[in-house]
Amino acid sequence: MKKVIPAVIISILLGFFLGVKLDGLLFPLKDNQLDKFEKAYKYTNFFYVDSLDGKKLVDNAIEGMLKDLDPHSVYITPEEFSFEEEEMRGNFEGIGIEFQILKDTIVVVSPITGGPSESVGIQSGDRIIKVEGKDATGLTNDDVIKLLRGKKGTSVKVTVFRPSINSNIDFTIVRDRINLNSVDVSLLYDGKIGYLNLTRFSETSAREVIEALNRLRKEGMEKLVLDLRNNPGGLLTQAFNIADLFIDSTKMIVYTKGRYSEFDEEFRARRDYPFEKLPLIILVNRGSASASEIVAGAVQDWDRGLIVGETTFGKGLVQRQFVLPDNSALRITVSKYYTPSGREIQRNYKNKDEYYRQIHDREETDTVNINHNYEDSSAVIYHTKHGRKVFGGGGITPDIIIDAENSSDFLVELRKNNIYYRFVRKYLDKNGEKIRNIYSADMNKFIKNFDFNSDEVNDFLRFAKNNNIKFSSADFQRDRKFVITILKAFVARDLYKEKGWYSVLLSIDRQFQNALKYFDEAANLPGFYGN
Repeated sequence: MKKVIPAVIISILLGFFLGVKLDGLLFPLKDNQLDKFEKAYKYTNFFYVDSLDGKKLVDNAIEGMLKDLDPHSVYITPEEFSFEEEEMRGNFEGIGIEFQILKDTIVVVSPITGGPSESVGIQSGDRIIKVEGKDATGLTNDDVIKLLRGKKGTSVKVTVFRPSINSNIDFTIVRDRINLNSVDVSLLYDGKIGYLNLTRFSETSAREVIEALNRLRKEGMEKLVLDLRNNPGGLLTQAFNIADLFIDSTKMIVYTKGRYSEFDEEFRARRDYPFEKLPLIILVNRGSASASEIVAGAVQDWDRGLIVGETTFGKGLVQRQFVLPDNSALRITVSKYYTPSGREIQRNYKNKDEYYRQIHDREETDTVNINHNYEDSSAVIYHTKHGRKVFGGGGITPDIIIDAENSSDFLVELRKNNIYYRFVRKYLDKNGEKIRNIYSADMNKFIKNFDFNSDEVNDFLRFAKNNNIKFSSADFQRDRKFVITILKAFVARDLYKEKGWYSVLLSIDRQFQNALKYFDEAANLPGFYGN
């Protein structure tokens, strides 16, 4: 009987969409609830004073059915489902650019490496002014995506204005499959420290991480910082595969328990990797959720590495996706996951408004507390393999808490109004060719030698004021280093893409810089296999 329950749920919804009345003996519902549901739909649709959209009625009914469940059981529209499928597959079909709309104009932030736009010569800073001969100004982001995405092998004609030569260029771009990397960047910091930023857990994530780590080892990596900050999660199997890279033997990584035994699973390490002997630090914050917490929880429970940053989101629910006839979907929570020590990571979600608000309101103080000796009578205490206390029921509490500094109002306004990029785009339109001639072949030379001079800094301040950013001289002096470094990072991104961006920003990343101080402690953990 247990094995037919998920089919019952799907059949009920299929029957509703197709207008089929299901046999109550085959699909029993208390008090003929399906019949009641169907009649309520028919009465409303046929007799309401105004004509109604039946699809919208059904969508609203499904959303209403889920609203009192947990926050992660959701209805997904066909449009949302198509987009999320691309995210999880790690690819889409199109011309391969990152873009922004500035003053009603499509600006190419960067052509995607190896994509069709890069291959025909589209450059950062190009303005797309026509698509198929038609004016392309004044479009929304969604409009641009609809115009430029399409089936692999189809072509699209675009006209770009290139500021560096002050003229228009026509391109015919043949669409292709574009890979969406979940490893945003991997690089060596200070010659020996590997840094890898993982943005989500998609179908290609484990393969991407292995490829990046192998390359970093060849380049001389001796330690690793795995950055899972603001990684919302994704596929549980990918979380297990990535945790397996750092955890040896057949140790438990994560297990799940549901209402029905079909959803009870165990995931154990399966094979050995050379990365198991790397001193490891994982960066997390309040935006690290789900699969990110699985990896961090397993590493912490086995005393394998240190978790540094802020307490994670606290999402310990596992969803199963059920596709409906119109390519919409239900994402239903079918089980909870537990770390190797038995910790349930999920926070209380009875009050959904409070569930999300408390993440933003939460404040933490910098604390080095590898043994987690907190005085909190409400905390559910578990123990790692070697006896360290850890807590359940509220995300992953770091071994070393490093709070991210709150941005000043000045910095918030600069970011919110996209002032950094807008200024740098204008700056590069004027100076880009000269900068590329000097630095494009040598990123280290750029990082060491490039800087904005005082006149250029003053130009930026005037630009900010002209765009209604209010600040005082004291505001700027307090944030000067941060502001100038962000501007430099945008230039670096134009020259070297994400590797340039991160190479510059890590120098002012408070959590990353503090994490570097604790590799000795990470290497001295009893679960570190290099001992």
